[in-house]
Amino acid sequence: MTLAAARGTSAQQPGFERLPAHVLDVVAPSARVRGVPGAMAVQPRACRTLPTGDTRRRIVDVAVQEWGFFGFRVAAPTDVEETDAPGSGTADADVPSPDGRRGRRSRLPPAEAARVAASIAGYWAITPEGSWIVARQNDRWHGPDGIAARWHAPWSAAFVSWVMCEAGLGATAQFERAIAHHTYIDQAIRARDARAPEAAFVAHDAGETAIAPGDLLCSSRRPAYRTIAERRRQMGVGARSHCDVVVQVDEARERIVAIGGNVRGVVSLKLLPAVREAGRPLRLDTGDGERPVFAHLKLRAAPIDANALGASPTIEASGCVVGSATRASRVAVPFAAAGITAARC
Repeated sequence: MTLAAARGTSAQQPGFERLPAHVLDVVAPSARVRGVPGAMAVQPRACRTLPTGDTRRRIVDVAVQEWGFFGFRVAAPTDVEETDAPGSGTADADVPSPDGRRGRRSRLPPAEAARVAASIAGYWAITPEGSWIVARQNDRWHGPDGIAARWHAPWSAAFVSWVMCEAGLGATAQFERAIAHHTYIDQAIRARDARAPEAAFVAHDAGETAIAPGDLLCSSRRPAYRTIAERRRQMGVGARSHCDVVVQVDEARERIVAIGGNVRGVVSLKLLPAVREAGRPLRLDTGDGERPVFAHLKLRAAPIDANALGASPTIEASGCVVGSATRASRVAVPFAAAGITAARC
């Protein structure tokens, strides 16, 4: 099955419910807000602070659970965060696709948009600007599109920030939660320059060091950086960027598997092609695209199994029922596309 075919089919998968706390102790993002769309408000709640040794595993497990909640969607490697066309003021304006063509952006069906609304709001809730962003979204939900209105602000950085919050990086000195990726990218660059000793991530150029589950891979479109040195010269300046959470290093298939938020409007998994060079770790095949990965944010924590995705509680719980007549269609296609098998049942 081709990836393109898998994407078309997996887009129809229903969400896989989050695991009970005794299996995976994660507070659902929806618990950080109260009210219904149109009258929703942030409910302040502290982030977790856990030993560094637990962080890498939890980053993967938390991200994978959200991938399941959004229906195990598989996106193309070139798919990036969806945003409104500059100055359009509308949620579904014509915007360029990754291949340069223009078209109407997809939007979630009303029922699905309603199901995930509180979760996306919960991602925002742990950022400093979360309250006013959720308040502004309430106005959109009162507009002509109702619950189907797309989020006014791109939420991929909020998703990553929430993952780190639940993974145990609760202190701002460890991870600076923000509505824009460049904030914590800059923090990782400062860590590389020995100016952020408590930061959990250290910035490297793509291919400079081995990629591991729990790391972050970041690209930028405006400006289009290719090295962290280029970003270092503009630190503190806004940049249209995107980061994904690495959940598997697939040596056999020479690819990196990562999960990101607001990719095709949902939490999606990407299969990123990689290349192998003698005596060097697997590295991303960045090619000559307009938006290559320019920063690898390495987590300061001991490595875990490269197949962290297959060993995650969500994959184990869902993979164990792939053969079930009632639930096989929920996971079989995206799992096949990603080459996923549960570690055990």
